[in-house]
Amino acid sequence: MITLGTASAAPGEMDVGRLEVGESRDGGSVGLPVAVINGASSGKTLYMQAASDGDELNGVGVIQRVVPQLDPAEISGTILVVGIVNYHAFQVAQHRNPIDDTKMNRAYPGDERGTSSERIAAATFAAARDADLIVDLHQGSTSRMIDEVRVRCGRHHRMHAKCLRLAKTFGCGYVLDQKGPDGQLARAGPDAGIPTIDPELGGCVGWDEESIEKGVRGVYNVLRGYDFLDGDVELEAQTRARGFDQYGSPVGGLVRFKRDLGERVSAGDVVFEVTDVFGKLKARVTADHDGIFWRARRLPQVASGEYVCSVGIDLDTY
Repeated sequence: MITLGTASAAPGEMDVGRLEVGESRDGGSVGLPVAVINGASSGKTLYMQAASDGDELNGVGVIQRVVPQLDPAEISGTILVVGIVNYHAFQVAQHRNPIDDTKMNRAYPGDERGTSSERIAAATFAAARDADLIVDLHQGSTSRMIDEVRVRCGRHHRMHAKCLRLAKTFGCGYVLDQKGPDGQLARAGPDAGIPTIDPELGGCVGWDEESIEKGVRGVYNVLRGYDFLDGDVELEAQTRARGFDQYGSPVGGLVRFKRDLGERVSAGDVVFEVTDVFGKLKARVTADHDGIFWRARRLPQVASGEYVCSVGIDLDTY
C-alpha cells in the first residue's frame, strides 16, 4: 500500500483523501486534497503539486484534467499528487498565505513546528522527498507570461543536468535556467537529490485553457518519458534563457507595449511606451540586450518606477 495523508492505494488502485497540515482559526482541521495513483507494475515515483501560490490556478486545472484520465492498471510506478498546497491563500484567491503573510514557495523544506507556511511545506516535502521526480506547477500570477519551465537549482548544482532533462521532457518550448531564491521547492528538491522543475504555465489571473492544455501535455510527456506510461516522447529543442532584464517605468501613465509575448527583441528595440491619459508620449523604453519578450504586467496604468515587463536574455537552445 502507498499512503499520502488519508489516501491509500494498493498496486493497481487509486485513492483520494486529505493531508492534514494543522488547524484553522476556529480549531477545525486543515487538510490538503491529495491523490495516490499506485501503478499495477513497479517503477519510479512522481510527486506533483499545484497552487503553492494561492492565486496560481492553471496547475490545479492541469491536475483536474490529468488525474481522472490515469488508469492505475496502465501505470508503472507511483504518482503522488497534492492538488492545492497553499490552502489558506486558495480560499481567498490570494498569492500569499494570509495566516502568516508568507509566499509558500519560499518556505521549503519547511518546519513541522514553524509558521503555517513552514508546516505546510514540511508536510508536502515529506511526501516529495520520497519521489524520484518532482513537478511543481505554477503560473505567472497576475502578470502575462509565456509558458515556460524553470530550472532553479543553479548551473553548478550536481542535479542540474537531470533537472534540465526533466524540463526538456516536459517540453513547453521555453526554459528559464537561473538559480532561484532560497525556500523554493525547485531548490529544495535538487538539494535532496531529486530532479525538480517548476513549470510556469502562462500568467494573468485565472484559468487559461491554452496554458492548461500545455501543462497536461507536459505531464504526459513526463509520464511517458520516464516510463510511467507506455509510449515515446520526441524531445524537442528548448529555447533557454539564463536570466532576465526587468524594466520599470521611468514615468507615470499608461503603458503601450511594442512587443508581444514570445517575440524576439534586439538591443535598442522599443519595448514599450508610456503616454498620459490624453495619449501624449511621455517616455519610450528600449531593450538593453537581445532576448525574448517574456513577461509583462496585465494592467496598463503605472507609477514611476513600477514594474512593467521582463525580457529573457543570454539565450541558447538545448
